Amino acid sequence: MVLNYIWIAFFVIAFVVGVAKVLFTGDLGVFTDMMNATFSAAKTGFEISLGLTGILSLWLGFMKIGERGGVVNFLARVGSPLFVRLFPGIPKGHPATGSIFMNIAANMLNLDNAATPLGLKAMQQMQELNKNKDTATDPMIMFIVLNASGLTLIPITIMVYRAQMGSANPADIFVPLMIATFISTLAGVLYVCIRQKINIFDKVLFGFFGGIIAFIAFVVWWVKSLPQEQVSLYSSLLANCLLFCIIIAFIIAGVRKKINVYDAFIEGAKDGFKTAIMIIPYLVAMLVAIALFRTSGAMTFVIDGMAYVVSICGLPTDWVDAFPTAIMKPLSGSGARGMMLDAMQTHGADSFVGRLASIFQGSTDTTFYLIAVYFGAVNIRKIRYTVTGALLTDLAGVLAAIFVCYLFFG
Repeated sequence: MVLNYIWIAFFVIAFVVGVAKVLFTGDLGVFTDMMNATFSAAKTGFEISLGLTGILSLWLGFMKIGERGGVVNFLARVGSPLFVRLFPGIPKGHPATGSIFMNIAANMLNLDNAATPLGLKAMQQMQELNKNKDTATDPMIMFIVLNASGLTLIPITIMVYRAQMGSANPADIFVPLMIATFISTLAGVLYVCIRQKINIFDKVLFGFFGGIIAFIAFVVWWVKSLPQEQVSLYSSLLANCLLFCIIIAFIIAGVRKKINVYDAFIEGAKDGFKTAIMIIPYLVAMLVAIALFRTSGAMTFVIDGMAYVVSICGLPTDWVDAFPTAIMKPLSGSGARGMMLDAMQTHGADSFVGRLASIFQGSTDTTFYLIAVYFGAVNIRKIRYTVTGALLTDLAGVLAAIFVCYLFFG
């Protein structure tokens, strides 16, 4: 429903701004430009989706090997000591614990098709423990905030889009994005722990939080110690090495499980082909609406206004052109994806704006969609402080994204 209102708003605002431009400037060609922009955007949306086929097939093929090779189960076992402490309201050994672990592990591997059913199952199992059936429990809130933080180890889709938009090195945002999403998760979890009076000085939790902070501090120190021209080179090298090692690890896991890795790859690749075709209408719809919004002058008005306010505060304004992606992400994943692609098409995939839009896209998740789907599935109406916690993760992710983008690419 939110996406419906956003989509309509783009068209209405574009029309109003177009009419105002004709009346006040006499520019009679504005509507011709807007119509040409819709045709061009529709063509671009189709070409992007078609070009995604091969890359998506490649990555989803490897992901299927990892999934069947037990990588999701492995991550769930590794995270067990941590999540037991984050969900003290769930009895030890309850099935909900396993579903939560599997959902988070699937999200970390960017396996959306597996993560959502597991998440819905986890909510239903937690609802069985809920005494007030219309009110969100503490474990439910923690679960939603963890999902809203968008914790992802392998941002496959973003790298795929960057490759399709002509990036010379699609993986160069891998390390910055990982830092941003870690900070987003850390902020959300700490907030919920404080609200739920969970002991953050427990040795496991403290080790987890301390480990993330130490890792981020080390990366920041390391980047600061390098000449700026070498930062992108080394981070890209690290990212590509990590990704290649992950692929090898998936294949090894599949061999150890004695699965047919070739057949698993083919099955995953077929899913990639179907996904690429399936997103064509969604991508065309959003790119057309955004093209109208931009061509009418409405986007320029919004961005220039933001840049003016930011400059008055004495802050740099380079990041403002990417900010529409950050605003859109909590509301709509499709809308944010369209904004990211528009930023890369307008400024270049390897520009500061293009990279920052990509990091915005990956550092958080679609907050209001998650809340609507997961709570709606179990008829929860009183969501308590869920929105506050989820939006705090979004804010932390946005600020972290700006910081790391300047650190690595500024």
